[in-house]
Amino acid sequence: MIEVIQGASPLVLGLPHTGTDVPLDIWERMNETGQALADTDWHIHDLYSGLAEEVTTVRTPIHRYVIDVNRDPAGISLYPGQNTTTLVPLTDFDGLPIWQDGKEPDEAEITRRRDAFHRPYHAALEAEMQQLKGIHGFAILYDCHSIRGDIPFLFEGRLPDFNTGTNLGKTCAPGIEAMTAANCEAAEGYSSVLNGRFKGGWTTRHYGRPEEGYHAIQMELAQATYCQESPPWTYLPERADKLRAHLTKVLTDLKNWRPSA
Repeated sequence: MIEVIQGASPLVLGLPHTGTDVPLDIWERMNETGQALADTDWHIHDLYSGLAEEVTTVRTPIHRYVIDVNRDPAGISLYPGQNTTTLVPLTDFDGLPIWQDGKEPDEAEITRRRDAFHRPYHAALEAEMQQLKGIHGFAILYDCHSIRGDIPFLFEGRLPDFNTGTNLGKTCAPGIEAMTAANCEAAEGYSSVLNGRFKGGWTTRHYGRPEEGYHAIQMELAQATYCQESPPWTYLPERADKLRAHLTKVLTDLKNWRPSA
């Protein structure tokens, strides 16, 4: 069941990776590594909750190991030549298998999951974007993500705190990109990068059609900015409250942005 909270502003928050629900028949095929659900975007829906009024949110409760709704449904990689996870992941972010031997999903199973979980999420997201564009003449998708800051299998070194992705400026108006990047750079005590390792996932690239009035931007946060980056992934209120102040500025400016005349 896709969770949608509707707001009247042009801003939509996508929450593709905060869910931890795994159907029992799928859970029983996972190994111990998979059942740890380590690659969840832990607490992201709580981190963003209440930061800006009249903002729409679209969230799937299904875990990304069931199917990753931020991947191309055709299974095409966004980062050719780099380590990444697939539409239905076979490994975690450390490259370790997450399924029991012989229990990996086949093409028929992937198709079933695509129809059951991937398609409904994007149907809901598309509907909200279209409705808001009809009201305002444009809509902005802000895709909410987080990840451990140190994952050698995926990237070298320590990830910056704020990772803003616009697919090299292709998915939103220049003013949206510049405003968001500037707000991140101005956040004292944090590091930031624009279109670094994370340039925006399939969702950002799919919905980001600024020439049609659809703008999209991805924000990948290093989890240490608000929670423990290892089990039990404890939410750290003091860190989170500091970060929420900066995220409030980011969302408020996006909510109030208007196209140039």
